[in-house]
Amino acid sequence: MTLLWNHRTVEVHEPRLLHSTGLNPRVGIDYEGFFASRLDALRKDGRYRHFAELERIVGAFPKARLHRPGQPPRDVTVWCSNDYLGMGQHPVVLDAMQAAVSAQGSGAGGTRNISGTNITHVALERELAKLHGKEAALVFTSGYVANETTLQTLGASLPGCEIYSDALNHASMIAGIRHSGAVRRIFRHNDLDHLEELLAAADPATPKVVAFESVYSMDGDVAPIGRICEVSHRYGAMTYLDEVHAVGMYGARGAGIAERDGALEEVDIVQGTLAKAFGVIGGYIASSAATVDFIRSFGAGFIFSTSMPPAIAAAALASIRHVSCNLELRVRHQDRVEQLKHRMRQAGLPLMPSATHIVPLLVGDASRCKQASDLLLDCCGIYVQPINYPTVPRGAERLRLTPTPLHSDDDIADLVESLQDTWDALELDLSAAAHGKPS
Repeated sequence: MTLLWNHRTVEVHEPRLLHSTGLNPRVGIDYEGFFASRLDALRKDGRYRHFAELERIVGAFPKARLHRPGQPPRDVTVWCSNDYLGMGQHPVVLDAMQAAVSAQGSGAGGTRNISGTNITHVALERELAKLHGKEAALVFTSGYVANETTLQTLGASLPGCEIYSDALNHASMIAGIRHSGAVRRIFRHNDLDHLEELLAAADPATPKVVAFESVYSMDGDVAPIGRICEVSHRYGAMTYLDEVHAVGMYGARGAGIAERDGALEEVDIVQGTLAKAFGVIGGYIASSAATVDFIRSFGAGFIFSTSMPPAIAAAALASIRHVSCNLELRVRHQDRVEQLKHRMRQAGLPLMPSATHIVPLLVGDASRCKQASDLLLDCCGIYVQPINYPTVPRGAERLRLTPTPLHSDDDIADLVESLQDTWDALELDLSAAAHGKPS
């Protein structure tokens, strides 16, 4: 039997009788066979994902304990965590979470509309609005839900809306845009001329939303936020900025690239996460009071989701307050990033260009990327996951390193030496990214 799956034709087993554990047979496709064939294809392509079972150790970040069946646990150094500042183990955050659990229990009690609005949610939203210089904010259960819900609600509600999306936008943004049913127009990555060409060709009376990110998490490049906003507003479009990989990390108070570049006031809707630099979980938007109230009142992903537990909100609130008042965290973090990049360049490793804390190391082949990751973990005690298609294009497979303020000079030296040994052992190409990104 031939099926069309993800725009690819795949062969599956012909229909046959499938028997349950009872007496009644059911007729249909061999579902198990189909699933197995697709998983086999992933394995043959070198893209099957194996999850490392890690135990985080409070006070030892970036160390963690690796657990494997039949083997004693052993310590590894984590080089791919999105807990960018190590706040997930900071005493300020842990104390706030533990105090909230003791005072209010575990769950929120329901959706925000029924019984789940808590004083900590309200305080957190006020702090987020203050962080981004906006009138209001709204908290979601994850950054993915924040993106999907907000973009879907805007696109479906604004009459005849058109959404202009950067070609490298995150899957959550793409999902929200698609599900909105709005007209979608994709502009080339960070290409202002292409964006303006598309906007200029549109009906001036048509509602428009321009959606883009500040830091793109695979290449580590940065959007020209102010210029995108200027072009968008000139043609009557709202701007929607995903600052997920920048909040806490950039700007005097950690409000992101928009704050660093003096463009906070130009952005209409900021979206961020509590799960990366702030070390907890959850997502949010910040905007005008009317915009936030509109999404609160019409966004299905918000209305029908149980709200985050009060302890999570309390921990996030404590983390934001601590991070925003401690510039030295960001200074130390950038020092670690530059130190790692410097040492990798000295070693001749294929470091891809990056303007941020994302440090991509090109491999260029899915199977070899997985081999490199396995060798680093098994032989060197270094944990870094391979990044393969569809997260990045085929031929651009890489190791994505994320240094933190808590990685020491010794950690960096050990990583660079281990990477050199791995490249030698696997005979990987050292020159592929020496002067730019892969073609």
